Amino acid sequence: MSMATGSADYLLDRRRLRRKLLFWRTAGFALLALIVLGLALRATASRSAATLVPHIARIQISGLITGDDKTLDLIRDVGASAATGVIVVIDSPGGTTVGSERVYDALRAVAAKKPTVAEIHTLGASGAYIAALGADHIVAYGNSLVGSIGVLFEFPNFAKLLDTVGVSVEKIKSSPLKAEPDGFTPTSDAARAAIDALVVDSYGWFKGLVQDRRHMSDAELAAVDDGRVFTGRQSVPLKLIDQLGTEKDSIAWLEGKGVAKDLPVRDWKRRSDRAFGLFGAASSAAETLGAPGLAHVLGLAASLETVRPMDGLQAIWIASPRE
Repeated sequence: MSMATGSADYLLDRRRLRRKLLFWRTAGFALLALIVLGLALRATASRSAATLVPHIARIQISGLITGDDKTLDLIRDVGASAATGVIVVIDSPGGTTVGSERVYDALRAVAAKKPTVAEIHTLGASGAYIAALGADHIVAYGNSLVGSIGVLFEFPNFAKLLDTVGVSVEKIKSSPLKAEPDGFTPTSDAARAAIDALVVDSYGWFKGLVQDRRHMSDAELAAVDDGRVFTGRQSVPLKLIDQLGTEKDSIAWLEGKGVAKDLPVRDWKRRSDRAFGLFGAASSAAETLGAPGLAHVLGLAASLETVRPMDGLQAIWIASPRE
Protein backbone atom coordinates (compact mmCIF):
# COMPACT_ATOMS: atom_id res chain seq x y z
CA MET A 1 0.00 0.00 0.00
CA SER A 2 2.82 2.31 0.90
CA MET A 3 4.61 1.63 -2.41
CA ALA A 4 1.41 2.26 -4.40
CA THR A 5 0.87 5.57 -2.62
CA GLY A 6 4.46 6.61 -3.25
CA SER A 7 4.14 5.83 -6.96
CA ALA A 8 0.93 7.83 -7.21
CA ASP A 9 2.55 10.80 -5.48
CA TYR A 10 5.53 10.55 -7.83
CA LEU A 11 3.27 10.59 -10.88
CA LEU A 12 1.33 13.58 -9.53
CA ASP A 13 4.56 15.46 -8.89
CA ARG A 14 5.75 14.74 -12.43
CA ARG A 15 2.48 16.03 -13.87
CA ARG A 16 2.64 19.20 -11.79
CA LEU A 17 6.25 19.71 -12.86
CA ARG A 18 5.33 19.28 -16.53
CA ARG A 19 2.48 21.77 -16.17
CA LYS A 20 4.79 24.29 -14.51
CA LEU A 21 7.44 23.83 -17.21
CA LEU A 22 4.83 24.24 -19.95
CA PHE A 23 3.47 27.36 -18.27
CA TRP A 24 6.86 29.00 -17.87
CA ARG A 25 7.96 28.06 -21.39
CA THR A 26 4.79 29.57 -22.83
CA ALA A 27 5.16 32.64 -20.64
CA GLY A 28 8.80 32.98 -21.65
CA PHE A 29 8.04 32.81 -25.36
CA ALA A 30 5.16 35.25 -24.95
CA LEU A 31 7.37 37.66 -23.04
CA LEU A 32 10.12 37.39 -25.67
CA ALA A 33 7.60 38.02 -28.44
CA LEU A 34 6.27 41.08 -26.61
CA ILE A 35 9.79 42.44 -26.09
CA VAL A 36 10.72 41.91 -29.75
CA LEU A 37 7.43 43.43 -30.92
CA GLY A 38 7.84 46.41 -28.61
CA LEU A 39 11.38 47.08 -29.73
CA ALA A 40 10.43 46.62 -33.37
CA LEU A 41 7.58 49.12 -32.95
CA ARG A 42 10.02 51.46 -31.27
CA ALA A 43 12.43 51.12 -34.18
CA THR A 44 9.59 51.67 -36.65
CA ALA A 45 8.43 54.73 -34.74
CA SER A 46 12.00 56.02 -34.71
CA ARG A 47 12.20 55.57 -38.48
CA SER A 48 8.84 57.24 -38.99
CA ALA A 49 10.07 60.18 -36.93
CA ALA A 50 13.17 60.32 -39.11
CA THR A 51 10.98 61.03 -42.12
CA LEU A 52 9.57 64.10 -40.32
CA VAL A 53 12.64 65.51 -38.53
CA PRO A 54 15.36 67.36 -40.49
CA HIS A 55 18.49 65.24 -40.90
CA ILE A 56 21.10 64.12 -43.42
CA ALA A 57 20.11 60.85 -45.07
CA ARG A 58 22.76 58.24 -45.80
CA ILE A 59 21.97 55.55 -48.36
CA GLN A 60 24.22 52.83 -49.75
CA ILE A 61 24.65 51.60 -53.31
CA SER A 62 26.68 48.40 -53.09
CA GLY A 63 27.09 45.07 -54.84
CA LEU A 64 25.87 44.50 -58.38
CA ILE A 65 23.56 47.27 -59.56
CA THR A 66 20.40 45.98 -61.24
CA GLY A 67 18.10 48.94 -60.70
CA ASP A 68 15.76 46.79 -58.61
CA ASP A 69 12.51 48.34 -57.40
CA LYS A 70 13.48 48.19 -53.72
CA THR A 71 16.57 50.32 -54.30
CA LEU A 72 14.60 52.80 -56.39
CA ASP A 73 11.86 52.94 -53.73
CA LEU A 74 14.53 53.70 -51.13
CA ILE A 75 15.83 56.62 -53.16
CA ARG A 76 12.30 57.95 -53.71
CA ASP A 77 11.50 57.61 -50.00
CA VAL A 78 14.55 59.70 -49.14
CA GLY A 79 13.48 62.28 -51.69
CA ALA A 80 10.05 62.55 -50.07
CA SER A 81 11.40 62.67 -46.49
CA ALA A 82 12.43 65.58 -44.28
CA ALA A 83 16.10 64.91 -45.05
CA THR A 84 17.66 68.20 -46.05
CA GLY A 85 20.76 66.61 -47.58
CA VAL A 86 21.74 63.19 -48.92
CA ILE A 87 24.98 61.21 -48.83
CA VAL A 88 25.11 58.34 -51.32
CA VAL A 89 27.77 55.85 -50.23
CA ILE A 90 28.95 53.88 -53.26
CA ASP A 91 30.94 50.65 -53.16
CA SER A 92 30.22 48.64 -56.29
CA PRO A 93 31.84 47.30 -59.46
CA GLY A 94 28.77 48.31 -61.47
CA GLY A 95 26.03 46.19 -63.01
CA THR A 96 23.62 46.32 -65.92
CA THR A 97 23.55 49.47 -68.01
CA VAL A 98 19.78 49.80 -67.65
CA GLY A 99 19.95 49.22 -63.89
CA SER A 100 22.66 51.85 -63.52
CA GLU A 101 20.67 54.26 -65.68
CA ARG A 102 17.60 53.78 -63.47
CA VAL A 103 19.59 54.46 -60.31
CA TYR A 104 21.15 57.52 -61.95
CA ASP A 105 17.73 58.90 -62.93
CA ALA A 106 16.36 58.31 -59.42
CA LEU A 107 19.31 60.11 -57.83
CA ARG A 108 18.97 63.03 -60.23
CA ALA A 109 15.33 63.38 -59.16
CA VAL A 110 16.45 63.55 -55.51
CA ALA A 111 19.28 65.97 -56.30
CA ALA A 112 16.72 68.29 -57.91
CA LYS A 113 15.05 68.62 -54.49
CA LYS A 114 17.95 68.57 -52.03
CA PRO A 115 21.78 68.67 -52.10
CA THR A 116 23.16 65.22 -52.87
CA VAL A 117 26.78 64.09 -52.63
CA ALA A 118 28.25 60.75 -53.74
CA GLU A 119 30.94 59.26 -51.53
CA ILE A 120 32.97 56.52 -53.23
CA HIS A 121 34.57 54.06 -50.85
CA THR A 122 36.60 51.09 -52.16
CA LEU A 123 35.11 50.95 -55.64
CA GLY A 124 32.94 53.16 -57.81
CA ALA A 125 33.47 51.72 -61.25
CA SER A 126 31.50 51.48 -64.46
CA GLY A 127 27.77 51.35 -63.63
CA ALA A 128 28.56 52.47 -60.08
CA TYR A 129 30.27 55.53 -61.52
CA ILE A 130 27.11 56.17 -63.55
CA ALA A 131 25.22 56.16 -60.25
CA ALA A 132 27.77 58.58 -58.73
CA LEU A 133 27.14 60.96 -61.61
CA GLY A 134 23.59 61.29 -60.31
CA ALA A 135 24.93 63.39 -57.42
CA ASP A 136 26.11 66.98 -57.78
CA HIS A 137 29.40 66.41 -55.95
CA ILE A 138 31.66 63.35 -55.80
CA VAL A 139 34.06 62.61 -52.94
CA ALA A 140 36.43 59.63 -52.81
CA TYR A 141 39.31 58.31 -50.76
CA GLY A 142 42.82 58.53 -52.11
CA ASN A 143 42.94 54.80 -52.85
CA SER A 144 39.36 54.40 -54.05
CA LEU A 145 39.06 52.96 -57.56
CA VAL A 146 37.03 55.17 -59.89
CA GLY A 147 36.03 55.14 -63.54
CA SER A 148 36.02 52.12 -65.86
CA ILE A 149 34.02 54.05 -68.44
CA GLY A 150 32.84 51.41 -70.87
CA VAL A 151 30.25 48.77 -71.74
CA LEU A 152 30.59 44.99 -71.86
CA PHE A 153 28.64 42.26 -73.64
CA GLU A 154 29.75 38.72 -72.73
CA PHE A 155 28.46 35.38 -73.92
CA PRO A 156 29.86 31.83 -73.74
CA ASN A 157 30.40 29.80 -76.89
CA PHE A 158 30.39 26.00 -76.68
CA ALA A 159 30.71 25.27 -80.40
CA LYS A 160 34.15 23.60 -80.19
CA LEU A 161 33.10 21.56 -77.17
CA LEU A 162 29.97 20.34 -78.94
CA ASP A 163 32.03 19.39 -82.00
CA THR A 164 34.41 17.43 -79.77
CA VAL A 165 31.64 15.40 -78.13
CA GLY A 166 29.72 15.03 -81.38
CA VAL A 167 26.65 17.09 -80.53
CA SER A 168 24.96 19.58 -82.82
CA VAL A 169 22.08 21.93 -82.13
CA GLU A 170 19.49 22.23 -84.87
CA LYS A 171 17.47 25.44 -85.18
CA ILE A 172 14.93 27.00 -87.46
CA LYS A 173 14.54 30.77 -87.22
CA SER A 174 12.87 33.59 -89.06
CA SER A 175 16.01 35.54 -89.90
CA PRO A 176 19.80 35.11 -89.63
CA LEU A 177 20.23 37.38 -86.61
CA LYS A 178 17.33 36.02 -84.58
CA ALA A 179 18.59 34.77 -81.15
CA GLU A 180 22.20 35.49 -82.03
CA PRO A 181 24.66 34.75 -80.54
CA ASP A 182 23.31 31.43 -79.33
CA GLY A 183 26.55 29.94 -77.93
CA PHE A 184 26.05 26.64 -79.78
CA THR A 185 27.44 27.63 -83.18
CA PRO A 186 30.35 29.87 -84.19
CA THR A 187 29.32 33.51 -83.98
CA SER A 188 28.85 34.97 -87.44
CA ASP A 189 30.40 38.25 -88.55
CA ALA A 190 26.92 39.73 -88.91
CA ALA A 191 26.02 38.76 -85.34
CA ARG A 192 29.25 40.26 -84.02
CA ALA A 193 28.58 43.47 -85.93
CA ALA A 194 25.04 43.70 -84.49
CA ILE A 195 26.30 43.23 -80.95
CA ASP A 196 29.12 45.69 -81.54
CA ALA A 197 26.54 48.29 -82.62
CA LEU A 198 24.72 47.82 -79.31
CA VAL A 199 27.92 48.22 -77.31
CA VAL A 200 29.02 51.27 -79.29
CA ASP A 201 25.65 52.95 -78.84
CA SER A 202 25.57 52.41 -75.06
CA TYR A 203 29.23 53.38 -74.79
CA GLY A 204 28.46 56.64 -76.59
CA TRP A 205 25.64 57.32 -74.14
CA PHE A 206 27.96 56.62 -71.18
CA LYS A 207 30.67 58.93 -72.52
CA GLY A 208 28.14 61.67 -73.22
CA LEU A 209 26.83 61.40 -69.68
CA VAL A 210 30.34 61.70 -68.22
CA GLN A 211 31.21 64.64 -70.43
CA ASP A 212 28.01 66.49 -69.60
CA ARG A 213 27.97 65.84 -65.84
CA ARG A 214 31.72 66.40 -65.31
CA HIS A 215 31.98 69.33 -67.74
CA MET A 216 34.80 67.78 -69.73
CA SER A 217 36.23 68.78 -73.07
CA ASP A 218 36.66 66.16 -75.78
CA ALA A 219 40.34 65.89 -74.92
CA GLU A 220 39.62 65.49 -71.20
CA LEU A 221 37.06 62.78 -71.92
CA ALA A 222 39.47 60.94 -74.23
CA ALA A 223 41.98 60.75 -71.37
CA VAL A 224 39.59 58.69 -69.17
CA ASP A 225 37.21 56.80 -71.49
CA ASP A 226 39.34 53.77 -72.34
CA GLY A 227 37.88 51.54 -69.62
CA ARG A 228 40.62 51.97 -67.04
CA VAL A 229 40.05 52.59 -63.36
CA PHE A 230 41.90 55.37 -61.58
CA THR A 231 42.74 55.96 -57.95
CA GLY A 232 40.99 58.77 -56.14
CA ARG A 233 44.21 60.79 -56.24
CA GLN A 234 44.44 60.39 -60.01
CA SER A 235 40.74 61.14 -60.42
CA VAL A 236 40.82 64.69 -59.06
CA PRO A 237 42.97 66.27 -61.82
CA LEU A 238 41.19 64.09 -64.38
CA LYS A 239 37.87 65.66 -63.22
CA LEU A 240 36.27 62.28 -62.51
CA ILE A 241 35.65 63.39 -58.89
CA ASP A 242 35.57 66.72 -57.12
CA GLN A 243 37.71 66.08 -54.06
CA LEU A 244 39.43 63.58 -51.81
CA GLY A 245 37.83 63.19 -48.42
CA THR A 246 35.62 61.36 -45.99
CA GLU A 247 32.08 61.71 -44.72
CA LYS A 248 33.19 64.79 -42.80
CA ASP A 249 33.99 66.45 -46.13
CA SER A 250 30.70 65.29 -47.62
CA ILE A 251 28.84 66.91 -44.74
CA ALA A 252 30.89 70.10 -45.10
CA TRP A 253 29.89 70.30 -48.77
CA LEU A 254 26.21 69.79 -47.88
CA GLU A 255 26.42 72.54 -45.26
CA GLY A 256 27.95 74.79 -47.90
CA LYS A 257 24.80 74.17 -49.96
CA GLY A 258 22.51 75.35 -47.20
CA VAL A 259 22.08 72.25 -45.04
CA ALA A 260 21.96 73.24 -41.37
CA LYS A 261 25.06 72.49 -39.31
CA ASP A 262 25.28 69.60 -36.86
CA LEU A 263 22.29 67.70 -38.20
CA PRO A 264 22.29 63.97 -37.38
CA VAL A 265 23.24 61.55 -40.18
CA ARG A 266 20.72 58.72 -40.39
CA ASP A 267 21.00 55.50 -42.36
CA TRP A 268 18.14 54.63 -44.70
CA LYS A 269 17.67 51.03 -45.77
CA ARG A 270 15.74 49.30 -48.48
CA ARG A 271 12.27 48.12 -47.54
CA SER A 272 13.34 44.49 -47.96
CA ASP A 273 15.95 45.06 -45.25
CA ARG A 274 13.41 46.31 -42.71
CA ALA A 275 11.41 44.32 -40.18
CA PHE A 276 9.52 41.35 -41.60
CA GLY A 277 8.59 38.42 -39.39
CA LEU A 278 10.38 37.36 -36.24
CA PHE A 279 13.92 37.67 -37.63
CA GLY A 280 13.19 41.10 -39.09
CA ALA A 281 11.67 42.36 -35.85
CA ALA A 282 14.62 41.00 -33.90
CA SER A 283 16.98 42.71 -36.36
CA SER A 284 15.27 46.06 -35.79
CA ALA A 285 15.34 45.48 -32.05
CA ALA A 286 19.07 44.65 -32.07
CA GLU A 287 19.80 47.77 -34.11
CA THR A 288 17.79 49.89 -31.67
CA LEU A 289 19.72 48.37 -28.75
CA GLY A 290 23.02 49.26 -30.39
CA ALA A 291 24.07 45.79 -31.57
CA PRO A 292 24.74 46.31 -35.30
CA GLY A 293 26.56 42.98 -35.74
CA LEU A 294 23.62 40.98 -34.43
CA ALA A 295 21.22 43.17 -36.39
CA HIS A 296 23.12 42.40 -39.60
CA VAL A 297 23.02 38.63 -39.05
CA LEU A 298 19.32 38.69 -38.21
CA GLY A 299 18.66 40.93 -41.17
CA LEU A 300 20.27 38.41 -43.51
CA ALA A 301 18.03 35.71 -42.11
CA ALA A 302 14.99 37.96 -42.56
CA SER A 303 15.57 38.80 -46.20
CA LEU A 304 17.05 35.97 -48.23
CA GLU A 305 16.61 37.59 -51.60
CA THR A 306 17.30 35.88 -54.89
CA VAL A 307 19.99 37.43 -57.05
CA ARG A 308 18.63 38.97 -60.20
CA PRO A 309 20.24 37.71 -63.41
CA MET A 310 22.75 39.94 -65.17
CA ASP A 311 21.01 40.01 -68.54
CA GLY A 312 21.68 42.47 -71.34
CA LEU A 313 24.49 44.98 -71.66
CA GLN A 314 26.68 45.38 -68.60
CA ALA A 315 28.60 48.32 -67.22
CA ILE A 316 30.79 46.46 -64.77
CA TRP A 317 34.45 46.38 -63.79
CA ILE A 318 35.96 42.90 -63.45
CA ALA A 319 39.40 42.68 -61.91
CA SER A 320 40.09 39.06 -62.92
CA PRO A 321 42.59 38.57 -65.78
CA ARG A 322 41.17 37.86 -69.24
CA GLU A 323 42.74 36.20 -72.26
